[in-house]
Amino acid sequence: RFHHTSTSHLCSCSKTVSDEKYQDPFQLGRKDLKNLYEDIKKELLVSAAELKEMCDYYFDGKGKAFRPMIVVLMARACNIHHNNSKEVQASQRSVAIIAEMIHTASLVHDDVIDDANSRRGKRTLNQIWGERKAVLAGDFILSAASVALARIGNTTIISVLTQVIEDLVRGEFLQLGSKENENERFAHYLEKTFKKTASLIANSCKAVSILGCPDPKVHEIAYQYGKNVGIAFQLIDDVLDFTSCADHLGKPTAADLKLGLATGPVLFACQQFPEMNAMIMRRFSKPGDVERARKYVLQSDGVQQTTYLAQRYCHAATREIRKLRPSPEREALVHLTEMVLMRDK
Repeated sequence: RFHHTSTSHLCSCSKTVSDEKYQDPFQLGRKDLKNLYEDIKKELLVSAAELKEMCDYYFDGKGKAFRPMIVVLMARACNIHHNNSKEVQASQRSVAIIAEMIHTASLVHDDVIDDANSRRGKRTLNQIWGERKAVLAGDFILSAASVALARIGNTTIISVLTQVIEDLVRGEFLQLGSKENENERFAHYLEKTFKKTASLIANSCKAVSILGCPDPKVHEIAYQYGKNVGIAFQLIDDVLDFTSCADHLGKPTAADLKLGLATGPVLFACQQFPEMNAMIMRRFSKPGDVERARKYVLQSDGVQQTTYLAQRYCHAATREIRKLRPSPEREALVHLTEMVLMRDK
C-alpha cells in the first residue's frame, strides 16, 4: 500500500533512542486491560434483554481497545514520572473504561447519522435493530459512562471528560457543514478531526495524568501527546478510505465521499485539480461525482501529503512524551506513534 512504502524511510527519526528496550504497547498494556470488556458490561447492567444484547454487541472483546491501551500506558508513564509508582490506580483504569464507552456510544450514533451498514466487519446496530433503538442504545451507553465518571468523585476529572462529549457533538455539527472559502476548509477539517477523534484521546490522557501527578506541565504533556496522536490516527483513517479494500477495513471504502465529506486527501488533491471545488461544494451529490473525485485523489499526491501531515503530528506527539522520565511505558507510547502511521485497517 502506498503509505506503507512512503513512511518506512521517514519514520526513522522517531525511532527509540533511549536505553529502554523496545516495548510492544499492546503487550505492555494487556495486564491493566484484562477483563476490560467484562467490566464495561458490568457498567451496562440492564434488565431489558434486547437493550442488553445491543449494548453487548460491540463490547464483544474483539476490538483492539486502542484508546484504553493509550490511557493505561499514559497513566503508568505519568505515575513513574511523578513518584516511580509502577501501578495503575483504580480511578485511572476507570478512565480507560469510560473512554471506550464514550467512543463506542459515538460510533453507534455516527452509524445512525451516516446510515452505515457495516462496522468492524459486521452489521451495524441500526441495520439490525433500526435507527430509533440504536440511538437509544448509544444514549444508554453514554449515560452509563457518565455514572461511572461520577463514581470517580473528582470534579476536575468530570470536567475534563465531559468536554469530550461536548466536542463529539460539536464535531458532528462541523462535519454537517462545509466552508466555501478554500483557505478555511483545511482549518475546518482539522478542527472537526480534533473534536470528533482526538479530543477523547487528549482529554483521557490528561485525566489520568491529573490523577497520577500534581504537576500541570505533565498534564499538558499528556494532553498534547493524545491530541497529536489522535489527529494522526484520523488522518491515516482518511488515507485508508482511499487505499485499503473494504474487506480489510471492515467497512466500505470511499465511505466519506459517499457521505459528501472532503477529507485530507481530497483537500490536498483539490490543489492540483481545482475542478474538484464544485464537487466539494455540492458534497459529491451528482451522479459520477464520487468516482471522479476518487480518481482525482489517486492521481494526485493527496494521499502522500495527508500521510506526511500525519507523520508531523506523530513527531510532535513523540517530542511531547519524551519530556517524561524514561520508562518502558514512555517508549511504548513512542512506538505507538509509529504503529499509527503503519496501520492498514
